Amino acid sequence: MKSPLTLPKAFALAALMACTAPAALFAGTPADTLVLADAIDDIVSIDPAEAFEFSGTDLNNNLYDTLVELDPATTGALVPGLAESWSLADDGVTYTFKIRPGVTFSSGNPVTAEAAAASLKRVILLDKTPAFILTQFGLSKDNVEETIRAEGDTVILKTDKPYAPSFVYNCLTAGVAEIVDVKTVMDHEVDGDMGNAWLQSNSAGTGAYVLKSFKPSEGYVLERREGHWRGDAPMKYVMMRHIPEGATERLLLEKGDIDIGREMTPIDIAGVEGNPDITVQGDVGGQIYYLAMNQKVEALTNPKVLEAMRWAVDYKGMTDTILKGQWVVHQAFLPQGFLGALDETPYHLDLDKAKALLAESGVALPLDVSLTVRNNQERMDIAQSVQNTFGQIGINVTLDVGDGKQVLEKYRARQHEITLQTWGPDYPDPHTNASTFAENPDNSDEAKATGYLAWRTAWDPGEMGAMTEAAVTERDTDKRAAMYQDIQRTHRDTSAFVLMFQQARQDAMRANVKGFHAGGATDSAAYWTVTK
Repeated sequence: MKSPLTLPKAFALAALMACTAPAALFAGTPADTLVLADAIDDIVSIDPAEAFEFSGTDLNNNLYDTLVELDPATTGALVPGLAESWSLADDGVTYTFKIRPGVTFSSGNPVTAEAAAASLKRVILLDKTPAFILTQFGLSKDNVEETIRAEGDTVILKTDKPYAPSFVYNCLTAGVAEIVDVKTVMDHEVDGDMGNAWLQSNSAGTGAYVLKSFKPSEGYVLERREGHWRGDAPMKYVMMRHIPEGATERLLLEKGDIDIGREMTPIDIAGVEGNPDITVQGDVGGQIYYLAMNQKVEALTNPKVLEAMRWAVDYKGMTDTILKGQWVVHQAFLPQGFLGALDETPYHLDLDKAKALLAESGVALPLDVSLTVRNNQERMDIAQSVQNTFGQIGINVTLDVGDGKQVLEKYRARQHEITLQTWGPDYPDPHTNASTFAENPDNSDEAKATGYLAWRTAWDPGEMGAMTEAAVTERDTDKRAAMYQDIQRTHRDTSAFVLMFQQARQDAMRANVKGFHAGGATDSAAYWTVTK
């Protein structure tokens, strides 16, 4: 049974949620409460077996734990979670995870190997969208009883073939692998849903916090679990308020009505610079911006034309102006924070070099092409910059503008010439991006392989496909990282893509707030580390 909030505390939190707190109620936010503002209307589900949106996985990261975790203080480092140790057998397919003793779910039920195995099995049996992160290892409804099992204090997971151990461990840090108290959840099963409906407004985890209330597109309140295995979180309560407008967040932050604003625009950020009561914390996200050149267009198959385009993008000019604070220059398909990520940015705006390459290409100039772009202001700004600089080297770009659905449908049907797109990873392992940018098993129109970005732009990666398959099975993590770096350098310089930017994040917060981790490109937000 969840302990109720005391009436005074409940009143204070409710007033904050409604943004109607009397001025005399408290000066700023309560000392034991972290108040955040963000746009959380992307949440579709908060059942870990189904949650796949940024806001939902941020929430669940504080309600649940995984067997293996990413240390929020050292981005990308694997650390023990509910498993105190793990190992891989000599056969390359049998993984064992020794469960940390003495841990309980918020219900009081003990975390045993049987309970952890049941949670992972539930993901496979429910088969919601993110289940593929686990089923890609050969786990299925038909074999789950054999491939995921418990022996004493150990969970045993068996894959269908040898993979890179880091690939398996990284995927087990994803939100879909969070360990749920299946015994409690199944007590609330309705019509065979395995408790999915109940978990839309309740939590059943081992995390530092317990969900006290959740209202979609309004907010949520979390309460600290006393005696958590990781140590008690400094903040007793966490409140999230759905406030998508950056200007509103800025006003509330300046007044002290919120502790952290997560949706402030570069204009809002610039407005609080110099305010001694507010600090701005930078981070990166997992999304990347890129151009894709359809290889069905003969002129766009010319290597010199593709290279000229790489030298005709004003990367720095855009990040210094229209994208300031939102994106940083990045020229590889793995975002910073991932195993094997590259920080090399060899390309810059050089119109003379681009013109020379076009002259060498033998393509008749001017070259007329269309650029398919979504009618979003940021994307339109980027497209217009590209249109301008390409025009200066003899490539006349016509903007083909549509809504998000129209643009994506055209891309998936391979009907674009050039398209401007973003891509975000599905799980915190390099294979998530390498497999889509550098693999294309069947480049025929009949394949309909829309999950491969290389297929969408009709590009055959050639030997890079085999290189990517080799990297996902390499057992030496350092060698594996080096393999991805080699793949990215080849891809960067020879592919039908121009990689341009990686997402940047700027969280503005009251100066007394310390220890907030936004999650970087591979993890989710951590509230249990915050002090103020």
